[in-house]
Amino acid sequence: MKGIKNLYKWAKKYLWMILFLLGLNYVLQYTYSFLPLLVQYAFKVIGGEERNVNLPSFLINIFEKGKEPLMVVLIVGISMVSIQAGRSVMRFIANYGQNVITENISRDMKVKMYSHITDLSYSYHNNVDTGDLIQRCTSDVETSSKFVSTQFPELVNIFVTIGIGAYQVYHINVTLMWVSMIIIPITGIASVIYFAYVNKAFKKIEKQESKMTSIIQQNVNNSRVVRVFATEKYEFDKMDEASREYTKATEKFNSKMALFWGFMDGSVTLQYGLTILVSIMLAKKGLVDMADITACLLLLGMLIWPIRGLGRIIAQFGKTIVGVNRLEEVLEEKIEFEDNGTLTPKITGKIEFKDVHFEFKDDNTKLLKGVTFDINPGETVAIVGKTGSGKSTICNILTRMLDYDTGSVLIDGIELKDIEKKHLRRNIKMVPQDPFLFSKTIYENISITDKLASKEKVYHAADIANIADEIDRFELGYDTIVGEKGTTLSGGQKQRVAIARILVDESPVIIFDDSLSALDNKTDLMIRKALKNRENFQTMIIVTHRTTTAKEADKIIVVENGIIKEVGTHEQLANKEGLYKELWGIQGQLEKEFIKLIDGGEVNE
Repeated sequence: MKGIKNLYKWAKKYLWMILFLLGLNYVLQYTYSFLPLLVQYAFKVIGGEERNVNLPSFLINIFEKGKEPLMVVLIVGISMVSIQAGRSVMRFIANYGQNVITENISRDMKVKMYSHITDLSYSYHNNVDTGDLIQRCTSDVETSSKFVSTQFPELVNIFVTIGIGAYQVYHINVTLMWVSMIIIPITGIASVIYFAYVNKAFKKIEKQESKMTSIIQQNVNNSRVVRVFATEKYEFDKMDEASREYTKATEKFNSKMALFWGFMDGSVTLQYGLTILVSIMLAKKGLVDMADITACLLLLGMLIWPIRGLGRIIAQFGKTIVGVNRLEEVLEEKIEFEDNGTLTPKITGKIEFKDVHFEFKDDNTKLLKGVTFDINPGETVAIVGKTGSGKSTICNILTRMLDYDTGSVLIDGIELKDIEKKHLRRNIKMVPQDPFLFSKTIYENISITDKLASKEKVYHAADIANIADEIDRFELGYDTIVGEKGTTLSGGQKQRVAIARILVDESPVIIFDDSLSALDNKTDLMIRKALKNRENFQTMIIVTHRTTTAKEADKIIVVENGIIKEVGTHEQLANKEGLYKELWGIQGQLEKEFIKLIDGGEVNE
């Protein structure tokens, strides 16, 4: 019932169109039942028998205008052709309407799914299986939308057709009607049993198909990693095993389906045989004639074949229920904007952390333990610490990708959780360590944060990010397609394109979350110098494990195991016992060598 309700939720917008199609299908089946009756009428005319046929009176009046039997038969034949021509037009309209409904429901589902998925939380996307999510948005959407517009009308049409067929046979002979309907309860029970099996079988098949999709998606996206570690055989074996499990589940289902269809076909054959036998017995008693038997056998198809098709629709219904429930599982996930602020203040870059604690819901380990610090507008602040110390967590809290448990975070004196998320993210931009580039040109990737940015602004941002010269060396320059995820660029080039993208936007707060890690020390130093010489008044937060990168900052915050250990300038911390002095002792000499290389002079101690 839950699956049916979920289907109705998508279908109710097009309910009037569905009802129109159901009415049209009724007319199609009712007019189809005239064809056996016209044959019956023609046989009675030829045989000189009483013409008591259950046809509309206006048709009978037309036929009776023909004096000669041959003329009557000719008129009947023309009527059959005309009816079939009319039915062809109606069938075209019905098929067109079904396709319109299918595409519209499919579009609604895809738009709703895409919109909802983009609004889901950072934590959700960190834990979701991308391949499974893609399958839900494609094959599950297609299956569900097609059932509503096609299989559901067919399901209703089955019972309509049976009713019309039984009605017409009833007017020929009541006994034949009951005999011809013997198969209905038998096949109905078989179909219910089959549906119960199908529902379980498709859940397993969907799970295995989703697993295969995930493996393919992961291998396509990480082909470099697979090649670097020479794990092609391992990945192939993993895919082969998943494919075998999928094949095994599908073959098991197909064997049951073959058994069901074999049973249905056998039942149909027996039904025809039984009907013919009873017809012969009734003919001997003079209760029916050749015309009646012929019409009855033709009408029998309206009773038997729809029921036979019920199995196919039931199988599709089982798959649809599984698919639409999988869509609903995603749509029931809470979007991050359900917990959103309402304020849209002017942000200048004043940031205060006061005794902030954070831990993931599924992990009892605290990532931040009473973090307290402040950043003034326009300051360049470096956050330094070892891997896993909590640096990136601080950045994600600032952009509200994650929400802190206790404590307070103030932006220009306003509580962070009271600020509307999209407004906050428009004013606080972050360059992640592994930036994502779209399969577009370099120019489009840089200007994506400001579609109206001038070419000069884009070129200037690329120059500051120290990527302009390399772009100019490409054959197509800024029109070079970077490929999906920027695969045609090196790690350092991707990071610099991402840095340029942020600089185009000119947000009051910029966060570099270890986004200089793929750069050599020389390039790192050149970018930092260019950023420092910018005219824009911006607060910059540089998250890094390099003390050489942190050296030029106005303030350095040292994080260790989720705790603020040290705060100060480079000179203060480099001469004070602690983690920063230890790291500087290892990395500092490299900084001096690169300054010599760039400036061509000696560097003072």
